[in-house]
Amino acid sequence: MESSTTVLVTGGTGALGVHCILQLLDKGYRVKTTIRSINKKNVVIEMLKTGGITSADNLTFIEADLTKDTNWDQAMNGCQYVLHIASPTHADAKVSEDQMIRPAVEGTLRVLKAARKAGIKRVIMTSSFGAVGFSNKKQNSETTEADWTDPHEKGLSAYEKSKTLAEQAAWNFIRQEGGGLELATINPVAIFGPSLGASKSPSLGILTFLLAGSMKAIPDIELNVVDIRDVADLHIRAMTNPDAKGQRFIATADGKISMPEIALLLKNKRSDVAQKVPTGILPNWVLSIVALFNAQAKQSVALLAINRNVSNAKARNVLGWTPRATQEDAILASMDSIIQQGVGQ
Repeated sequence: MESSTTVLVTGGTGALGVHCILQLLDKGYRVKTTIRSINKKNVVIEMLKTGGITSADNLTFIEADLTKDTNWDQAMNGCQYVLHIASPTHADAKVSEDQMIRPAVEGTLRVLKAARKAGIKRVIMTSSFGAVGFSNKKQNSETTEADWTDPHEKGLSAYEKSKTLAEQAAWNFIRQEGGGLELATINPVAIFGPSLGASKSPSLGILTFLLAGSMKAIPDIELNVVDIRDVADLHIRAMTNPDAKGQRFIATADGKISMPEIALLLKNKRSDVAQKVPTGILPNWVLSIVALFNAQAKQSVALLAINRNVSNAKARNVLGWTPRATQEDAILASMDSIIQQGVGQ
């Protein structure tokens, strides 16, 4: 079936987008992907070669931007499924909330409307754990797909707010005017794992921050982690499984890991490059004082309160998904990408 099925992947130059393309091609699907500039075509092809693809004959490129209507009908033509992964970048700290939120929401609706018009069977949208668990502060509870982040939550970043509002807009569209279009969302926690090239997951910034050793002590913030290859796998499972229709799926490896634990992991397993990684722990009360004067510290304080008992049971039980990588494996794979390719440096 795969050889006669065409899947559109939005955001082909992105770290997750290219991993999804890689796995789809490996499974025999035909793939179309949108990129904001057709000049980036060779960048994607080189990343796929790094991933082991020997031929890009089953891959087609379409120049399309989330902020414009141009070429979206062409992109959808002939496709049965859409993996909507493209999202506004949040690397630039100077970007305002509106500059982040508006293209995320309007871009999502633009993709859904084009998919409905083209008769697409199902859209799999990459959302975020930021849309699920940032309002659950009950430490003795379990965070599941039934939870939603309040977009007005104190300390929420523009990125997390944009992902929350974009996902809410998507579900509202499906309910009110989706017609026969099906939707499922994937909500990943912090994505680590191997990079295929210049494009990198934003979570790699955590590792480059630790490697730089700019702080003598680091905050005791807990994280949930998932490998990028497992996130791509979950997208494809949600695309084809009938039971995924109308569902959200959290993508996370088992357990949780703190920033100090990540630092020790790097010290122990990649000691040759981790000399500057701090091992001191910044007391929470100190971080709270710094937060009065520093926006980044303020966001860190908000992260301290989040419940990190996050369940992946739904993805396991409904889709038969099992994370191939532990948290430690995913982090070390990211670290090896930094060492081998200079990613994030």
